Amino acid sequence: MLKLIKQIQKRLIVAIPVIMLLGFGAGLAWNPAPLKQLIIPLTFLMVYPMMVNLQLKKVIEGGDGKVQLVTQLLNFTIIPLFAFALGKWAFPDAPYIALGLLLASLLPTSGMTISWTGMANGNMAAAVKMTVFGLLIGSVLTPLYIKGLMGTVIEIPMANIFKQIMVVVVLPLVLGNVTQRVLIKRYGMAHYQKDLKPIFPPFSTLGVLGVVFVAMALKAQSIASNPGQLITLIGPLLALYGLNFLISTLVGKFFFNRGDAIALVYGTVMRNLSIALAIAMTAFGKEGADIALIIALAYIIQVQAAAWYVKFTDRIFGPGPEATVGNLMQEGVFSLHIGDTLKHALRLLAEEHIHSFVVLDEHEKATGMFSTATVLDALADETDQNTALSELALEPVVYASAKTPLKEALAAMKQNHEYKVVVLDQQNVPSHVLTQEEIIRHMAETNFK
Repeated sequence: MLKLIKQIQKRLIVAIPVIMLLGFGAGLAWNPAPLKQLIIPLTFLMVYPMMVNLQLKKVIEGGDGKVQLVTQLLNFTIIPLFAFALGKWAFPDAPYIALGLLLASLLPTSGMTISWTGMANGNMAAAVKMTVFGLLIGSVLTPLYIKGLMGTVIEIPMANIFKQIMVVVVLPLVLGNVTQRVLIKRYGMAHYQKDLKPIFPPFSTLGVLGVVFVAMALKAQSIASNPGQLITLIGPLLALYGLNFLISTLVGKFFFNRGDAIALVYGTVMRNLSIALAIAMTAFGKEGADIALIIALAYIIQVQAAAWYVKFTDRIFGPGPEATVGNLMQEGVFSLHIGDTLKHALRLLAEEHIHSFVVLDEHEKATGMFSTATVLDALADETDQNTALSELALEPVVYASAKTPLKEALAAMKQNHEYKVVVLDQQNVPSHVLTQEEIIRHMAETNFK
């Protein structure tokens, strides 16, 4: 089941239009009213998983204040004001659709901001912070913007909006962070990064598809009576995304380096449509389907535009810099101490489905690598399983820092016949790891993006 959902996640360009058509058909064939009961659970399924993997600690890291400030200025001044003016002009007699356009523009960044920035070889650390800042600032400003800009046209349920933001943003954010901390404390950072972290995003995608299905089903009768409505929504959405790409590209190109510029583009263009959908469907009652319709269509344009933009980043910003270990490494290192035994090593390799791990001394410094080859040698010599790791012939450790060029890391791996690089932090303590799997994945994405 999880494999199927992951395949769907990789094909959102196709999956979302298909789900919209299925929802439309379901809304015509049956009474969609009972589906409203699914909105809250689907919303939680959509938002909570993305919050589990959100790296809140990145907020306190410095070094890119200028690009963070400019990104949020664009996100909460030019983009929403343009969306408001565009909605007022394009939908003078449909204020709730105009509100949907505004709502989509008020909730910047999502997990895809980080993903697309990485695929375009941008500054992923900056993208992570943009995602956190955009989510937190948007949660506070969205109700105020909606009330200030649309309050004279339609009745804005401020209390309900704040309540729903608490339910669909703050509560999942708190629970997600608690879940992340519990998982890391119980299983360790390496196990979390390797096996647990990838589980959550596909379920968020499932929630997105569920909410889109319900939104289309609830709106099916109205669309069937006026099919031209969908066409009228596409033009303003294209204009909104087109201006967003244009402004962020120009600002990025003329004021920032390549990595920060790409992060800025995806930190402003990628809107958190999942949360916008959730607020629309839960805070505005029956009018929520009108609001949700234009947000659902925005998914199609956003995913397509983001994918195509990756293909042109080298032409716009120049070729990417030489890859470093920091571009690929995963946080967390599987390890045991020299006082642990061969029995502990066998259990760790088997339970975590890994090929090697780091052996640490009493000062938490890496003293060697233990691999499956070490196991085979020990078993062939009929070594007692209670033998301490300090008494075994360990393999050398290949060290690197996050700034080490990937070419140098590969050369060291070849020279030492090791497929894993241990990345040291500022205290020379192993904190990250780079494996052959990450390198192969990076090369595949670079060649086929």
